[in-house]
Amino acid sequence: MSRHLDLQARRLQARGEAFYTIGSAGHEGNAAIALALRATDPAFLHYRDAAFFLQRARRVPGQTPLWDMLLSFAASAEDPISGGRHKVLGSKTLCIPPQTSTIASHLPKAMGAAYSLGLWRRLGAGGEWPGDSVVLCSFGDASFNHSTAQGAFNAAAWSAFQAVPMPLIWLCEDNGIGISTPTPEGWVAASMAARPGIHYLACDGLDLLDTWRVAREAVRIARSRRQPVFLHMRCVRLFGHAGSDAQQAYLPASRIEADEARDPLLIGAGLLRRHAGLDREAVAALYHRVRERVARLAEEAVCRPRLEQASQVMASIVPPPRPGRVQPWRGEVSTTPDTLARRLNQALDRLMTRYPHLVLAGEDIGRKGGVYGVTQKLQARFGGHRVIDTLLDEQSILGLGIGMGQSGLVPILEIQFLAYLHNAEDQLRGEAATLSFFSCGQYTNPMVVRIAGLGYQKGFGGHFHNDNAIAVLRDIPGLLVACPANGADAVGLLQEAVRLADEEQRVVVMIEPIALYHRRDLLEEGDGGWCFPDPGAEYRLAPGELGRWGDGRELAIVTYGNGVHLSRQAAARLQAEGIALRIIDLRWLTAIDHDAVFAAVADCARVLIVDECRRTGSVSEELMTALVERGLPGERLARLTAEDSFIPLARAATVTLPSVEGIVAHVRALLAR
Repeated sequence: MSRHLDLQARRLQARGEAFYTIGSAGHEGNAAIALALRATDPAFLHYRDAAFFLQRARRVPGQTPLWDMLLSFAASAEDPISGGRHKVLGSKTLCIPPQTSTIASHLPKAMGAAYSLGLWRRLGAGGEWPGDSVVLCSFGDASFNHSTAQGAFNAAAWSAFQAVPMPLIWLCEDNGIGISTPTPEGWVAASMAARPGIHYLACDGLDLLDTWRVAREAVRIARSRRQPVFLHMRCVRLFGHAGSDAQQAYLPASRIEADEARDPLLIGAGLLRRHAGLDREAVAALYHRVRERVARLAEEAVCRPRLEQASQVMASIVPPPRPGRVQPWRGEVSTTPDTLARRLNQALDRLMTRYPHLVLAGEDIGRKGGVYGVTQKLQARFGGHRVIDTLLDEQSILGLGIGMGQSGLVPILEIQFLAYLHNAEDQLRGEAATLSFFSCGQYTNPMVVRIAGLGYQKGFGGHFHNDNAIAVLRDIPGLLVACPANGADAVGLLQEAVRLADEEQRVVVMIEPIALYHRRDLLEEGDGGWCFPDPGAEYRLAPGELGRWGDGRELAIVTYGNGVHLSRQAAARLQAEGIALRIIDLRWLTAIDHDAVFAAVADCARVLIVDECRRTGSVSEELMTALVERGLPGERLARLTAEDSFIPLARAATVTLPSVEGIVAHVRALLAR
């Protein structure tokens, strides 16, 4: 079945009826691995695992895997997993979350899913999968070398080495070549055979019996010992990398012929003759019956409806809602004004109490309480299993969160500095934000990511700790980005972010201005003007909800984050000059309600946008465009942004950023027009 799907995909592509031809030819031995697992064991599959998918479907009544996969080949809107958005191997019923292009980016979340199985046990509850499940994650020998894969192996081994439950099988399908680049003979085995914390097993993927025997042992170890296993399956790649790959351009004919002689279907036929009593004619008849069946179904599949409108394509970017799981709050609320960091700490404490399935994870957040003390004492109160000190690897932290979110938990992850995100941002772009899109909302990974960032730190920094590059987050479809300017707003945004994750299954990032964490004063030392009382357990600031200070009509400043604090300081000077103004705080840097922004500034003579992020690709570009589109004359508008520069060290750390003096000067110049 798997082989004829490969062949049919190429025929359909030649006719312009199919659009993806990375096939499974040579890897069909993974069907024996599917037989060794339960149908409820979550499987994060390599794109060459059609035989695994088909074998698992045989164990669940009512499945039509050939038809489903052909709909996927044809990009039909009736494809039951992606709705025609991509050719993926996935099924909610079969516990197979879809992976789009498995160049190792799915390994960290598989590790996170395995970790979550043990965590659910400690929480005394059940998640998306049975508590004694084993997670399978498959990939190729070329992807094995990707830094993302190596990070995931390390995170799993690091955890298992400390006796943390990690029921996980890494399945490396080693065909000896990555597109055109050979894998050094013995490299994978030499790298993994003696790896601490991971059991290494090897099988011959061309021999179904050997593969099944070794896979059963891998499953036994993972399920009974709750430890990770690296299952090294040797196989062969037939037909090249994909339909467009002419492997004769880089492989000699002798190598291609030798690979064809190792065809697992030929070897499997031999096993059937020896052990099942089938003769040549019976095997050939089976082969041709399947070919005819696949061809017949293919002709029907290519006639099924396809996506035609943008609204259809985008329908699953935002996940579907689900019932919330919040518990009522009966504790006290502090009316004493305090800092942003302190307000966040109290909000996290309250959220952990109200959401028993909420988990915190990040570097140094437990014993130390975070670099800036935001998570102090939370681990002591809620335990190390709910406030998790992770290893130093942002890819693994985000992957851990994605896997936990898929399992039914709501993780809040901490990235120590915004600059640290950039080596791991594909976990948000390519994995977290796409899962609902490529599964028609059947699979989700709700999560909240807290990131300490932006500029204006004193006595610490350089570009690695003062980073104002947020464009990479703002252009990810479906991702929500919030940025508080004060403690009260931080509480409202964080509580809304957790509600969005829990009830609407969203991925939310909150960028927290480091320079405002412990800021107490506004205009002069000791005034306490930047400390705020706790707004309460039910206070939430929804996406698009604006903040406002002042009612002046001469000028409106639109800003966020540090810009709000700077603009309030500038406003004191400007008001002393008789200038009446107002300040609009965006709070949310995506899903901006531009109609609300326009309404908030339309009656002002002038509008200044203060944007602490870089001029190119900044939120100010979007704001300027939206205001002009809604009829605000361009001559009434101006913007003050950071320069297109990295942030230096020492006294020069703020010279490329907006300042109080710069805001005052821009306001004067704008009013003088």
